Amino acid sequence: MAMEQDLQQRSEGRCELCASGDDVRIHEVPPQDQRHADNCIMACAKCLAQLGKREELDRRHWSCLTTAMWSEAPGVQVVSWRMLNRLREDSWASEALEMMYLDEASMAWARATGDHENDSSVTLHRDCNGQALQSGDSVVLIKSLDVKGSTLNARMGTVVKNIRLVDDDTTHIEGRIEGQVIVILTKFVRKQG
Repeated sequence: MAMEQDLQQRSEGRCELCASGDDVRIHEVPPQDQRHADNCIMACAKCLAQLGKREELDRRHWSCLTTAMWSEAPGVQVVSWRMLNRLREDSWASEALEMMYLDEASMAWARATGDHENDSSVTLHRDCNGQALQSGDSVVLIKSLDVKGSTLNARMGTVVKNIRLVDDDTTHIEGRIEGQVIVILTKFVRKQG
């Protein structure tokens, strides 16, 4: 509880990246040995979604890093450095990276995940029409599907409610049809509503 109070006090209840006060939560900056205030940050839902590559990068939103990168909190510095690297094709981000300094330990921590080597592209779960899918969405099957290892036949037009995204594969989702949880290819579904 003391760590949470330290983070609240340090951040003044705001996102330490963009200064938003909406839906701010603790984010543990990976990788970590022990959880403490120096390796955690307070971040808003929008920043967290884009950090976790669950949402397309909003380049204008991240201009806040030109301020956040000067934070004294090591976790904020590391996240700022990683995001600036993901945005390095933008001149402002490239210039900010040239000005930014991380001590040896913080630089090793920043490089540890390899996230800085990625570009700003985000691979999202998308339906047959290219609509982004989120956990909890409802989808409609656009093709009748035989379920492997079962006698179940999921018919075209079947509505699958409350889907779950498969974390490590953007071409798969999970859904419940006739009480059975199955894995469905995203190319065979259309987002409903």
